[in-house]
Amino acid sequence: MRVSVIGCGHLGIPHAAAMAEIGHEVIGVDLDRARIDRLNAGECPIYEEGLPELLATHTASGQLRFTTDLAEAAAFADVHFLAVGTPIDADGRSYDTGQVFGAARALAPFLTRPAVVVGKSTVTVGTARDLGALLARLSPAGEEVEVAWNPEFLREGHAIEDTLRPDRIVVGVPSSRAEDVMRQVYAPLLRAQVPLFVTDPATAELIKGAANAYLGMKISFINGVADMCAAAGADVHQLTEAIGVDPRIGRAGLNAGPGYGGGCLPKDARAFTASAQALGALDAATLLRSAELVNESRPAAALALIEETLGRQVEGVRVTVWGASFKAGTDDVRESPALAIAALMHQRGADVTVHDPHAVTAALRRNPELEYCEDLVDSASGAELIVVATEWPQFRDADPKALATLVTDPVLVDLRNLLHADSWRTAGWTVRQLGRPAQE
Repeated sequence: MRVSVIGCGHLGIPHAAAMAEIGHEVIGVDLDRARIDRLNAGECPIYEEGLPELLATHTASGQLRFTTDLAEAAAFADVHFLAVGTPIDADGRSYDTGQVFGAARALAPFLTRPAVVVGKSTVTVGTARDLGALLARLSPAGEEVEVAWNPEFLREGHAIEDTLRPDRIVVGVPSSRAEDVMRQVYAPLLRAQVPLFVTDPATAELIKGAANAYLGMKISFINGVADMCAAAGADVHQLTEAIGVDPRIGRAGLNAGPGYGGGCLPKDARAFTASAQALGALDAATLLRSAELVNESRPAAALALIEETLGRQVEGVRVTVWGASFKAGTDDVRESPALAIAALMHQRGADVTVHDPHAVTAALRRNPELEYCEDLVDSASGAELIVVATEWPQFRDADPKALATLVTDPVLVDLRNLLHADSWRTAGWTVRQLGRPAQE
């Protein structure tokens, strides 16, 4: 099939490359000419594991190309994926769908034959209905242009893997014709026995919001329990392993740390809470808001752990933070707990340097007040404290003995429980890990 992907960011680029990988001819659309030129040259403007190789392969073969021209995309394809951003609105609680409706309005005049416009972005329930009415009114093809909703469930850092080998596909469709089109789009994956859930558009919209809100609550739950473990002198890691064996709870995602971040979970949790409030589900809204409050408290909780470990306030302390991206495998720093903690320590008077294997450039744009270092070993030189805030394998594999020679009375706080603490203590480090007894 011929498909277009409108919006070439953290969602659109991986989706376009994956659609080409499963056999479709794909055209990506974005307004940023410089970005389009880079993409057509096979250069990836974002970091996502496996994406640069896939992009280079399919742009070289001609299976995938990019343009700024919506008319070209409309003439080329009959299925159009909307992968534009839906940031939180000015109210701080609901989605700003301006880019979604703006892209649809711009595309509409060129839709002269039957087409399916497929929403990928996370939106407030009812958006597909309103978008369908808009396109039916503005498109020359009228009601032969239908809107389906196909939410993504991608883990950043694993976007290609999750698109090519998803655990499920959800399509919210208004008609059997739209369902047939979506089945054709995903035919290679369906043949591989990937489960398909066919729903109405409103249910599909709510499925995505509910999934991310639950993941956020799960993380906030175990972080709240980590606070209890710290107060009781218990070990949250052992606790997590024990309760995670229960299949009703599950081990995946049940990791204490500095909180969730990125472009999805924080805003989706806020917007889903707002939807519960608007729908009158007040008990649900209270529950969801409580999970948000736990997550919002994590930078302060991390600072308290750091200062407890140091035995003094961070003012005047030379601190290195390992990690800028909100998780490993991506350069996405949106709502990154690592950067929030680094910024908080800077505000409290610490001399903060941040190192990340891939996200230094993005972090510098977001937090220019901080110092940055591209090299892991150099980042530790002269530091009085190292804070591990993102679970990059490079940090787990670091040599504590070699690094100890660069630091006087070295102190390490591992907010990700990533490191083998015994190896670091043997090398002369004072080590504290989140939610574990202080005597470890």
